[in-house]
Formats: sequence, C-alpha cells, structure tokens
Amino acid sequence: MIYPDRVAAGRTLGGSLRHLRAMNPLVLGLPRGGVPVAAAVRDEIGGDLDVLLVRKLGVPWQPELAMGAIGEDGVRVLNDDVVRHTGVTDAQIAEVERVERAELERRRELLRGADPPLPLRDRVVVIVDDGMATGATVAVACEIAGLHGPRRLIVAVPVSSAEALHRIRARADDVVCPLVPRHLGGVGGAYEDFHQLTDEEVVELLGPRSRPGR
Repeated sequence: MIYPDRVAAGRTLGGSLRHLRAMNPLVLGLPRGGVPVAAAVRDEIGGDLDVLLVRKLGVPWQPELAMGAIGEDGVRVLNDDVVRHTGVTDAQIAEVERVERAELERRRELLRGADPPLPLRDRVVVIVDDGMATGATVAVACEIAGLHGPRRLIVAVPVSSAEALHRIRARADDVVCPLVPRHLGGVGGAYEDFHQLTDEEVVELLGPRSRPGR
C-alpha cells in the first residue's frame, strides 16, 4: 500500500480511530510532517488539535539516522543501539542537541507564540506522526505527554517498522498503525507525495483547528 500524501494517510488512520470520537480526544501532531496527518485524523474523529514539539537528534554524518530526540520540558531520549553502533561521542551529541534545541524554541515561538499548549491532563491523547523508522521521536513525544497526566495515551501512525512498533508499545496504552512493511527503507517510501512541509503550511493547518472558536 502506498499513500497518495499525508492527508490521505491521515484519513485512513482516522478510520481506524473512530471509536475515540465519543471521548473528545486531543490529537497532537509532531511537526512538521505529522501535522497534516493529525489534522486529517482530527477531521475523522473530532476533538481538539495541537502540536507536540519534538526534534530528532540525527547522527552528525548521517542526519536522517536518529540517535535520539528531544522535546519540550527538557526531555531527551537516546537510541543506545545507534549511539553504540555509530560511535558518536558525548561532545557530538551535545552539539547536535544544542542546535536542535534552538530550532525547537524557534518553532515554539512560531506555532504557539504566547499561547500555552492545550492541557493534556485527563484527556484521551492521540500522538500522530507521518511514520516511524526508529521510533525515537515518538518515544520522546510519549515521555513528554506522560508527564502531563493524560487519561489514555495512544500513538497513531500510517506506517512503521516492526522494530519501532515494538519500542513504542511499551510507552503508550495503544499503538495504531495500518501499514508495517517487512522492510521499511524509509518512511517516505510509503508516500507518493512526501514533500518537506514549510512552516507556513503547518501554521495554516493549525490556525483554525487547534483551538476551536478562535
């Protein structure tokens, strides 16, 4: 199965989550790529839409390979297998984290400004991304969300490696993923259109959706 684009993937994913409609869920997209997926999921199941800000920590000489991820509240998760296999040093990790924390703050100001995130406490929270290869980014998203006391924490992605699913099942109450290829060369391989989203596209998606009535 190949998804035409992230919106189509979100509609498919939302179809597997319609049982949550009566629970007034809070759907959290991981910028940038997870936001159009999350917006389409929210269209299917109702509730509220917001972002959960996280950044992948890429290996310096192979940035697409995640050695970990960071998020708001100072949370950091490292993929010990990748760190060990690549031999990346503590100093190299620290430098990558410094750069990514600056970008995390830039996105926070762009997407939220002075507005606080929507409260997670006692909500059914659905964390959505456009896919998982290592699961590092979603792992840190789960850790951040868990700090805020959700009633139930669900991870929903259109495509994932089997290894990432195994990693994330220990961190969430439920994981929903319609497509688990035998070999996932990369998340983009599951999409016809997997273009790099701009900040403007993400802001437009969030504007009227994240806080209804605004």
